[in-house]
Amino acid sequence: MSLALVLAYAALVVIAVLALMWSPWPRWLKTGLALGATVLYFFGHEAVHALMGVASRDALPERFVMVAAMVEEPTANRQGALYLWVRPLHDGVAEPEPRAYRLAYSRQLHEQINEGLRKGRDGVSQMGTAQVRGGRGRGLASWLQPGADEQEVRIRDLQVPQLPEK
Repeated sequence: MSLALVLAYAALVVIAVLALMWSPWPRWLKTGLALGATVLYFFGHEAVHALMGVASRDALPERFVMVAAMVEEPTANRQGALYLWVRPLHDGVAEPEPRAYRLAYSRQLHEQINEGLRKGRDGVSQMGTAQVRGGRGRGLASWLQPGADEQEVRIRDLQVPQLPEK
């Protein structure tokens, strides 16, 4: 799949170069084409990473069920990260497919995740909430969506629904 995307971008570059060099278009239109192709590259780069299964750095859903997690502790050479596979909850129902998220390492969240994984192995499903807190985002559209580093995440037991009496 990535070869097809690379070839598509190469074709776009060839068309843009031809249009920029030999067309009688005004200079402002050529400049707009060059800027548009550049912006398209950055948006395409983010989309490719989302498609290829790379853990998203986007904000976690407001409510979710934790499916799995992996902790990469910080070392002298690496910052460390927390990887969560979650299923977003909408109206109390979890979506069928999980999504991977990458969070900045924090000791407090590391402990919550370890506790949640331990309880998950014992058969107690884990639910999480993520609330946006103030801070600086990352990327071009950081003011549109908060990043994963701008959330307060809490993991707790998923309450078992109570069945009505007969």
